[in-house]
Amino acid sequence: MALVSGQGRNLQALIDACSAGHIAGDLVGVLSNRAAAPALARAQAAGIATRVVPHDDYPDREAFDTALAASIDAFEPGIVVLGGFMRVLGDAFVQRYTGRMINIHPSLLPRYPGLRTHQRALEAGDAEHGATVHFVTGQLDGGAPVIQGRVSVQAEDSPEILASRVMNEVEIRILPQTVAWMAEGALSLGDTRALLRGEAIETPLQLADLDERFR
Repeated sequence: MALVSGQGRNLQALIDACSAGHIAGDLVGVLSNRAAAPALARAQAAGIATRVVPHDDYPDREAFDTALAASIDAFEPGIVVLGGFMRVLGDAFVQRYTGRMINIHPSLLPRYPGLRTHQRALEAGDAEHGATVHFVTGQLDGGAPVIQGRVSVQAEDSPEILASRVMNEVEIRILPQTVAWMAEGALSLGDTRALLRGEAIETPLQLADLDERFR
């Protein structure tokens, strides 16, 4: 299951990977907090069930989280993917899905948790930028990392150009790979580290570690 708020480029990558048989499973549903999110149209075009849980309909985060969890649980998903889901989730919600919920974040964590990551990388004069897939914990963008991908920052980059390159060269490759590992039972969350085939991931995997199907 995927949770989305925006355009759905990462969602499309998951749809395509499932369709190609590169992920041993199906997307059972797509949820959004925004009825106008273009990602929902991508899911509907692929015949995937969608639901909208508008955060503005609830008085506080706890009430929203409760409604969101009920909608997720109705699908009985084995994996929950935050693919551009732009809401901070509470501790109780996160604990409910610990070990089976992952997020893709557009920076080389631990650098730049939170928002405006591309702008912040440019302002800092970074030579490299990228994205990270990590397990979700109660610490914002602080869960055990799985894999990262890097791109070189160019002198002419704007935040928009850099964001596009990170998406096209990194995000749409590392997220499907991570979901595939989870679906195969190869990837899990240990006490403090992600485990791939039983081995702790001490430092995030890189693009060179992708299976051939995702390169």
